[in-house]
Amino acid sequence: MIKSFPTAPPLPLPLPHPPLRLTRRSFLFSTATATTAATSLALPATSLPLPQPPLDTTITDRVFMDFAICPNYFRPDRAISDDLSTLCADSVPLGRLVLGLYGHLVPLTVANFKSMCTAPGTSYRNTLVNRIFPGQYFLAGRQGRRDKGEVRPPLSELARNTETVDSRAFLLRHSRAGVVSLSLSENDDDEKIKMDPEYRNVEFLITTGPGPCPQLDSKNIVFGTVLEGLDVITAIASIPTYKPSENIRQFNDLAEFFGDERAQNARAMWNKPLKTVYISDCGEIKVSKPTLTPSLP
Repeated sequence: MIKSFPTAPPLPLPLPHPPLRLTRRSFLFSTATATTAATSLALPATSLPLPQPPLDTTITDRVFMDFAICPNYFRPDRAISDDLSTLCADSVPLGRLVLGLYGHLVPLTVANFKSMCTAPGTSYRNTLVNRIFPGQYFLAGRQGRRDKGEVRPPLSELARNTETVDSRAFLLRHSRAGVVSLSLSENDDDEKIKMDPEYRNVEFLITTGPGPCPQLDSKNIVFGTVLEGLDVITAIASIPTYKPSENIRQFNDLAEFFGDERAQNARAMWNKPLKTVYISDCGEIKVSKPTLTPSLP
């Protein structure tokens, strides 16, 4: 006999959903919710540094420097009071540099440099190129005794250069030949001179190329560029200099390690030119519209 089981009652059919009514309020609410959700899922934005304004390298002033080689400055019979103006009547001219200066970027540095090019009796005129680093730069304007071809600047007449502690003054790079820079890290003025409370730094360097000098960046103030006379720079850079042997270098390093002050004095002779290269004349070039950039070849 087959037993019959009661069948389950049929499940009730789901009621149809009421039609969705979109109102202005519900639409705005849904939009705001979606925006909030998207914002919460987005990664936090990093704060980007504000772009710095471009450096103003407008050429506001021009100066010239004539360079020459003196064949008899280091004669053993010369009097100690003699200077280059009386000894180098038969000097061999190398040529003229025309320098454009960035007076808007570093006005104090430019003003002092112009003063040193124009001041009678105390300018760069008849002073030596004191060091040459082949393939890099040469130094001029070392302070000291006029009878030794060094500079005696009018310290009280030069403005105190506060740009030497302004980080913005160090932003330009020594990226090519012909960069004119105030020598700070490479300055080789005597320490006794630097201790003078009225001391003003007037030593400068000019890069000779052919490549950049990144070791000078952020340490010296670039304040101008060579507009004319790159061939003169090449001629100066080709002058032979004193180069100590490797044994002397090692002995010098050992002496410095033991605190021998003579080591630093000996290094002062390194990279000195073996010919007397000097600035035979210098001054300012007046132009009618100095802010116009010159057309270079």
